[in-house]
Amino acid sequence: MLPSLFVSHGAPTLPMTDAPAKTFLKGLAGHLPQRPKAILVISAHWETAVPTVNAVDANETIHDFGGFPRALYELQYAAPGSQALAQRVGALLSAQGLACAQDTRRGLDHGAWTPLLLAFPDADIPVVQLSVQSGFGPAYHLALGRTLQPLREEGVLILGSGSFTHDLSQFRHYRQAVGHAEPEWVSAFADWFDLALSQNRTSDLLDYRRLAPFATRNHPTEEHLLPLYVALGAGGADPRVERLHASTTHGVLRMDVYSFGVSQ
Repeated sequence: MLPSLFVSHGAPTLPMTDAPAKTFLKGLAGHLPQRPKAILVISAHWETAVPTVNAVDANETIHDFGGFPRALYELQYAAPGSQALAQRVGALLSAQGLACAQDTRRGLDHGAWTPLLLAFPDADIPVVQLSVQSGFGPAYHLALGRTLQPLREEGVLILGSGSFTHDLSQFRHYRQAVGHAEPEWVSAFADWFDLALSQNRTSDLLDYRRLAPFATRNHPTEEHLLPLYVALGAGGADPRVERLHASTTHGVLRMDVYSFGVSQ
């Protein structure tokens, strides 16, 4: 059975950057016990009022950013969609009393295609994207993930894509610090969160904004951490938690990757 994963997707330029996270993501498939039949991506870059899946036959590549080199806008990730998986997600959520809308036009934003381009470069695995509801918080997204757990037994890789830390107000100041020591306010938060995950301290994780050091500084808004809670919930009750990767890009963006649930 596949684990659920949380990946930090970093800046859109990650596929063009010489960074440890890029190297790791290029080998991510080797950490999986089997090739996924399909991939469900929960991206921080799609926020909607209710859970929504993109129900398309073929995914377009959304370049949802500005001011980057021309070569970045030429990158494409034309993975097929999956109407069947979109309907299956909707059925699972509906069974738990959650409405699930469908978007029949949207493709994949960079929160989805950036890590997938590195991990599955052939773009030959069907991909469906699921939105987050940033106003509903961690507990809601943990429950959402638990609803999706049966997909893992069906060969679907549940991939939460966000950022372990995400204070972009400091990005320009620290962006030249690639490979240098990260500031203490980043490492203290990341260390607290990693320990809480490894000890399955779910109640603390749900209350991280009060308990974790520098929580609101690292996450002024929550959308980039909420995909982690979906992946954690999809890992099941008391899941096996494994940090697969830890690094920092641009000084303040932690690029940690986690696996939840049985991975062997």
